[in-house]
Amino acid sequence: MHEQQKQKLSRWYFGGLASAGAACFTHPIDLVKVHLQTQQTGKLNVITSTANIVKTQGLLALYSGLSASLLRQLTYSMTRFGIYEVVKQNIGESSFVAKVGIAGVAGAAGGLCGTPADMINVRMQNDVKLPMDQRRNYKNAVDGLFRVYKEEGVAKLFGGASAATTRAVFMTIGQLSFYDLVKSYLLETDYFTDNLTTHFLSSLTAGAIATTMTQPIDVVKTRMMNSKPGEFKGNLDVIKHTAVHGPAGFFKGYVPAFLRLGPHTILTFVFLEQLRLNFGILKP
Repeated sequence: MHEQQKQKLSRWYFGGLASAGAACFTHPIDLVKVHLQTQQTGKLNVITSTANIVKTQGLLALYSGLSASLLRQLTYSMTRFGIYEVVKQNIGESSFVAKVGIAGVAGAAGGLCGTPADMINVRMQNDVKLPMDQRRNYKNAVDGLFRVYKEEGVAKLFGGASAATTRAVFMTIGQLSFYDLVKSYLLETDYFTDNLTTHFLSSLTAGAIATTMTQPIDVVKTRMMNSKPGEFKGNLDVIKHTAVHGPAGFFKGYVPAFLRLGPHTILTFVFLEQLRLNFGILKP
């Protein structure tokens, strides 16, 4: 069993496809998370925010910005998973510290590549809570990219890139390296085999770790990306405005973030393992 597991490989694009598939299921809770993170006042929670969206905009509004979410996964996640898997498979057996390093580099590359789609994703999700005259009304992710480029310049496409890249580093470490660590520990016992139960427990743990590590960064990134021109001078300015509300301000939207990232991480790795099992390449 263990020898076969060592021989099983992932194609570089499996992670991106698995993440895009997971996003189709978790997009509504991600949208609610963005609403809570960009909220400066009030006491909306997951339930009331969801109810307000459905009541005022209809059920389909929960899928606002889905095209941007898919584009984000096919840039951000495909890059980070691809680099992590290719490097890990080429260097063979490696320590957890080495995997953390690989995940960090992969996350930085993915965060940078995925920033434009991530910004469009945040804006399209946040549109449904704005008054009609303040909405950007992007037709889809591609339309959003072209409009930002035309109306605000190419630099704005990478607005919040530093926060997005930092978040991606910690996210990738929390998800990929800890998933491998927990999975290897479970497989070393006599109680687990390489099956759905092991994949579920490993990904659930990785999702909880990743959420805790990235939530403060995610709040700063989301507010920076959703800001109007001149609203903030930079990430430090966003941090200053967020800190006014105390430490809890950096963990706004934590519950929906975990409710979104937990299932998203689980579905991503379940889909990834199925792709490996059914379409992976075995070394001769």
